[in-house]
Amino acid sequence: MSPASTGASTTVGAVSSAPAASPAAASTSTGSPAAGSRADSRMAPGGPGYRRMSFALFLAGVATFALLYSTQALLPLISGDFGVPASQASWTVAAATGGLALFVLPMSALSERYGRRTVMTASLAVAVAVGVLVPFAPSLGALVALRAVQGAALAGLPASATAYLAEEVRPKALVTAIGLFVAGNSVGGMSGRVITGWVAQEWGWRIAVGVIGALAVACAIAFRLLLPAPKHFRAGSLAPRVLARTVRDHLADPLLRRLYAIGALFMTVFGGVYTVIGYRLTEAPFSLPQGIVGSVFLVYLVGTVSASTAGRLVGRLGRRGALYLAGGTTAAGLLLSLADSLAPVLLGLVLITAGFFAGHAVASSAVSRTATTGRAQASALYQSSYYVGSSVGSTVGATAFHASGWSGTVGVGVLAVLGVVAITALGTRAARVAARRNTLVAAR
Repeated sequence: MSPASTGASTTVGAVSSAPAASPAAASTSTGSPAAGSRADSRMAPGGPGYRRMSFALFLAGVATFALLYSTQALLPLISGDFGVPASQASWTVAAATGGLALFVLPMSALSERYGRRTVMTASLAVAVAVGVLVPFAPSLGALVALRAVQGAALAGLPASATAYLAEEVRPKALVTAIGLFVAGNSVGGMSGRVITGWVAQEWGWRIAVGVIGALAVACAIAFRLLLPAPKHFRAGSLAPRVLARTVRDHLADPLLRRLYAIGALFMTVFGGVYTVIGYRLTEAPFSLPQGIVGSVFLVYLVGTVSASTAGRLVGRLGRRGALYLAGGTTAAGLLLSLADSLAPVLLGLVLITAGFFAGHAVASSAVSRTATTGRAQASALYQSSYYVGSSVGSTVGATAFHASGWSGTVGVGVLAVLGVVAITALGTRAARVAARRNTLVAAR
């Protein structure tokens, strides 16, 4: 039985046995040649085009996260400008991630028909165009609406990028390649928050958001110039019935369901913590200025390292072992951040960031390896769950902070981590049951 059907872990670099695809599922497949016939032509570290591809998708990740979370470090200033509490200002983040979650599946369907590179390029172009308008938003409602449109435009990036990698990169290099894309996310999230923090301290949040828009324009242009043309993409169908059947098949897979839930829960923690941390650090007992608060997001560099090394982590511990370690690291960081002195709070953020990015890289790469057909839809469902988790985390985390302070936000995060551990344990149990079943079958 395949890992997808048993819940067993897929070892990095191993070739998993794929279940027979139904005709409907096959129609949504990429139509790529069998792995054996294309092994020599797909990209691998050190091979032709791999470095250009990695850097291009790294820049796409930078642009995506810089735009998507461009207002997160600025929430205290936005609250002051519009005279609203954290729970309302947080919608400038939740609207963007919610728009992405809502549109990622339709955008993945477009990528099946028109190509990954085409959809990614169009998505970035629209997102940076909206980014030019965001600094001129006359009200909080207008700002939230523009951010929702921007998030919907960015929806073409995540699922299309992971599908592109699954088609164009050799299986043994897939976790590393996706880890580099996720590392670009962490650099984008970090640079966006650090830059906006210091720029906003001098010239206000509107200029700061405009600077991020300019950075995203440069990344988008470089991405399009660098990304190699796909060689293994085959256009699929846009028929709603076919798309619905593909989605249904993915949701029927117990392993994929668990991975989707894990991505959502990890992002619930991350979204809640980083939406609220600015408020906590600008208030007593820390009372830090906006520029220093923005610089706190330099801890994202830890996420860059943990995401890019996720492949080695899985190689040593297996997928479930890596997820247990990521969850434990995140939980330790949450508890450490309860301290009322700055050093343990910063160390807590380091652990939260390292655990989150490692868990995200492991789960997202597992989705790409598990889905043998309709990869863009499989990745889109993961991304949708992931960004729903971000929206929930930012709104619930801010509401908990308003009601109970930082301890309330930490409580939300701890519950989410316990969910990750429970789901991973369920996968471990399913794998053991499947192994015993296979042993009995072999004995007969």
